[in-house]
Amino acid sequence: MSVSSVLKAGGRWRCFPGAVGSSLFQALHNSCCRKKSTASKKIIPSVAFGDKNTTESGNALDKLFSSEQQASILHVLNTASNKELEAFKLLRGRKSINIVEHREKFGPFQNLESLMNVPLFQYKTTVQVCNSILCPEMQRKKRKSPENRLLKKLIKPEIERERLKAVNSIVSIVFGTRRIAWAHLDRKLAVLDWQQSQCCQLMKGTYISSVYLEEISSVISKMPKADFYVLEKTGLSLQNSTLFPILLHLHIIEAMLYALLNTTFAQGGQHQVLSMNRNAVGKHFDLMVGDSRTSGKELVKQFLLESVLQEEPRVFFPSDKIVHYRQMFSSTEQHRIEELYDSLLQAVAFYEMAVFNTEL
Repeated sequence: MSVSSVLKAGGRWRCFPGAVGSSLFQALHNSCCRKKSTASKKIIPSVAFGDKNTTESGNALDKLFSSEQQASILHVLNTASNKELEAFKLLRGRKSINIVEHREKFGPFQNLESLMNVPLFQYKTTVQVCNSILCPEMQRKKRKSPENRLLKKLIKPEIERERLKAVNSIVSIVFGTRRIAWAHLDRKLAVLDWQQSQCCQLMKGTYISSVYLEEISSVISKMPKADFYVLEKTGLSLQNSTLFPILLHLHIIEAMLYALLNTTFAQGGQHQVLSMNRNAVGKHFDLMVGDSRTSGKELVKQFLLESVLQEEPRVFFPSDKIVHYRQMFSSTEQHRIEELYDSLLQAVAFYEMAVFNTEL
């Protein structure tokens, strides 16, 4: 449509020369913004959608939208081509075709009520379409990029990309039924601290809150300061009732770590504690066999060896601590202290997947 576009704004008919594809959207944007600044009602109505007859629906539509807004919506419905209608998310596919066919067969739409005569358009759909036409930019704001969706699956709660890019150090925390392990790494993947703490009293008795507070507070007092504290999010199923005691224990620890480590959340509302998907870390290191994750022991052993033999290892263990870390690792080989291995792997995966990855 290269002809001039005509919209009714402020009680007058105004002419917007040029292609409708650009001028129409700008005019609708101005109309939408002006309406929001002068009226207390929101465009999206809080109406209970149910079975309504045509008359009731038509009257409801008249009350929801001003005469100016109705004129803008009808102009789009009566003049836009099939391709231009598809620019609105809710009119893609068969809906835009049905509008054009109905318009060619019965003539221009005289009111918003007549849109409900078009196949696939019920009352609720009509209201949503009208809102979409008035403020198409609202639909665009709601869309999340594929990168954000991937990041959201990896880390929760959702965090600003800029904060992740600026991180200098993190503490990766993995906890089980008897111990809590953590690894403190900077953005050069240098291991600044790596240890574990036994928590044998937590699952004894009836999950006494004071015992959990004492144990978790004692562990946190040993942890170094960091920009983020990253907790492992397990994928244990709630449907398995036999695992309920373990799940309850893990959720209590997680909640306490969130509360005790998020020291500045009350002031600024900024999360310092994040949860990272356990299986995503397993996939990153090829440790998954079906839905199960295998031990990361051999991979950690490889990291320790590479730090000694290679000039640029994947993970750097400082020379003054490498002997201590190798001895600590050797002492756990018989008992397979998975929390210790996983805390290191999770820290490396966090940097490689969430901080350094340019595709996210």
